[in-house]
Amino acid sequence: MSYLLGIDVGTGSARAGLFTTEGALVAHHSREIRIWRPEPGFVEQSSENIWAAICECVREAVRKAGVRPGEIIGLGFDATCSLVAVDAAGEPVSVARDGEAARNVIVWMDHRALAETEEVNSLRGHPVYDYVGGRISPEMQTPKLLWLKRHLPGTWKRTAHFFDLPDYLTYRATGVTTRSICSMTCKWTYLAHEKAGGRSGWSETFFEGVGLGDLVAEGYARIGADVQPMGSPIDGGLSERAAAELGLVPGTPVGVSIIDAHAGGIGTIGMKLPGAGDTDFDTRLALIGGTSSCHMAVSRSGRQIPGVWGPYWSSMVPGFWLNEGGQSATGALVDHVISNHGAAAEAREMAKTQGISIYELLNARLDELAENAEVAGLTRELHVCPYFHGNRSPRANPSLVGMISGLHLSAGIDDLARLYLATIQAIAYGTRHIIEAMNSAGYRIDTLICCGGGTKNPVFLQQHADATGCRIVLPQEPEAVLLGAAMLGAVAAGQAGTIEEAMASMSAPGRIIEPSRQVKPYHDAKYRVFHRLYEDQMAYRALMDGASPEPS
Repeated sequence: MSYLLGIDVGTGSARAGLFTTEGALVAHHSREIRIWRPEPGFVEQSSENIWAAICECVREAVRKAGVRPGEIIGLGFDATCSLVAVDAAGEPVSVARDGEAARNVIVWMDHRALAETEEVNSLRGHPVYDYVGGRISPEMQTPKLLWLKRHLPGTWKRTAHFFDLPDYLTYRATGVTTRSICSMTCKWTYLAHEKAGGRSGWSETFFEGVGLGDLVAEGYARIGADVQPMGSPIDGGLSERAAAELGLVPGTPVGVSIIDAHAGGIGTIGMKLPGAGDTDFDTRLALIGGTSSCHMAVSRSGRQIPGVWGPYWSSMVPGFWLNEGGQSATGALVDHVISNHGAAAEAREMAKTQGISIYELLNARLDELAENAEVAGLTRELHVCPYFHGNRSPRANPSLVGMISGLHLSAGIDDLARLYLATIQAIAYGTRHIIEAMNSAGYRIDTLICCGGGTKNPVFLQQHADATGCRIVLPQEPEAVLLGAAMLGAVAAGQAGTIEEAMASMSAPGRIIEPSRQVKPYHDAKYRVFHRLYEDQMAYRALMDGASPEPS
């Protein structure tokens, strides 16, 4: 037998999954990774901690599967688009104000560079902005690099390589500094379509304009002089050192990496659907849920959609343009709302006693409260604006804040269940907003192909189907992100000729959820409230503009 290994690093954990060459999961293992939040807006991790977690996960997955390391013919990595700093020897360089060496990763959701983001965006009009939805996000790397240069000049000078986390993992596995078209195009302003046309993918005038001209003078050596398509075999494969740490065979093919959400995209969006002929990508949206959510759609033509990232050339499906919408906090928002409610401790204890998760407890309570009616109706007077961590798409405004309308003095488990539901609905309306923006630019999205954290929650899924009017398709393999990473290994090993071939042969549909037409008018009304909450927030800001308390 031959096997493929997919390795995924999310915001809170690392995972490894062993698959057959047909895409069937044989075994997997996960381990939490450490997160530091030293001050508001700062989120940091350690590349050494992440690599140690990966090594444990790989060894455990192989042990559980009972396969020999030599039977693993290829592996692929995906990870969050976090920024990693290392020196010339590959050792961590601190990104922390206090200089702690271990903390050398600025996590994607870190918002320390908000001022730099605004400054970078003041230069709009440059062609680069046509391929990021019109605005650079603080989740991208340019503002973070500028922040490091200004606030930690020692780190800036000492760092030999700035990596996107997926590319750091292939560097750690192979010793080669090859970067991925996916990471570079989606997060670093690399223009892959210009590279395909025989020009440089990097823009000298952009980096010089934002104060990072030294990267140009260095020939982009610190951020990526060698950028390759996802799944391409990296020279030499697995190094002796990494093979010993992972318990694998040196020289095992390693594919060029991909961002975690994009791995979920290739793990789902190319599947053959029942009753469908040729794959019509214009009708499909891959929704990858987790701490945040990503909404991925691809097309043959580049579509510029205000507030939606891209179009990115060949950054998920080779030969197609990618548009990427997203919500900066989804799973994190649901957890935040639950954890900060007065009934959270009681609900967690009750769930523990029953041997179920708190989500299962709240879902069951919603069914009881609805009394055989539609669960959606429990939030008629309770509305949430979900921008607790700003808005990624399509408003593209990281300064927006969350809002809740319809609170009472009571704070029992029933109140928590209703607020939990209203939060999920608000997230679903955010998805609807993104779909409408994409459809206005030429897509005809009527199908959501979902994977990842929240998409395993039946309430989350049904509310998304009902709120958007789209059918939801769940992949046959629930661990679709890991599968997408394994597909990179398949291409690197020559098991699949292309990413598209791997997508078609290794993924398949599972359960399909249809939207309920009975609740359409209700969701249409709440969707109007969703937009009104934003309008009201803007009105409040206008009222407060220039106002400040009188000095005492």
